[in-house]
Amino acid sequence: MFSKRKDIIIILAFVMIVAIFILNTDFKSVDEYYLEHAQDVENADATVFISVKCETILENIEDLDSSLLPLVPKDGVILSREEYVLREGDSVFDILVRAAKTNKIQMEYSGSPSSSAYVEGIAHFYEFSCGELSGWTYLVNGKSPSLSSSAYKLSDGDVIEWIYTCEVSRDILQGGAANE
Repeated sequence: MFSKRKDIIIILAFVMIVAIFILNTDFKSVDEYYLEHAQDVENADATVFISVKCETILENIEDLDSSLLPLVPKDGVILSREEYVLREGDSVFDILVRAAKTNKIQMEYSGSPSSSAYVEGIAHFYEFSCGELSGWTYLVNGKSPSLSSSAYKLSDGDVIEWIYTCEVSRDILQGGAANE
């Protein structure tokens, strides 16, 4: 008899602990977690803008891996220009990661996010997906920096453009997307 009562007390204590845990835990979906404060730009002291485009693929569609054809946006725009809060020490890479998470855009990189990140692919378009000279590059305020995206620290008002190139940037720096 004493054993049954002891078992009931243990079970009730366990149920109460689980109930307290559940009631005091703030469960969120992945979407809710990433979107919670991503766009708090109203009160931000500093902001930057970012866009992601693959217009050069449209001009070189014959070189594209055929399995990727259904993924090419009709207008070549993966992410239209969006504003993001600039946090102290943010790099071009940091803003890309934030934008990719916020907009559920697939992204893959190698190297260190703090100093030498190399963006391998965005939206399933990778280096060599559209020819042997293709891959991702970025511009800040219309210029091509000579730093990795994780080493380039941003300033208030900077405009970041991630652009897929099919000719090691020659197609975007000579009258292409950067000059539009």
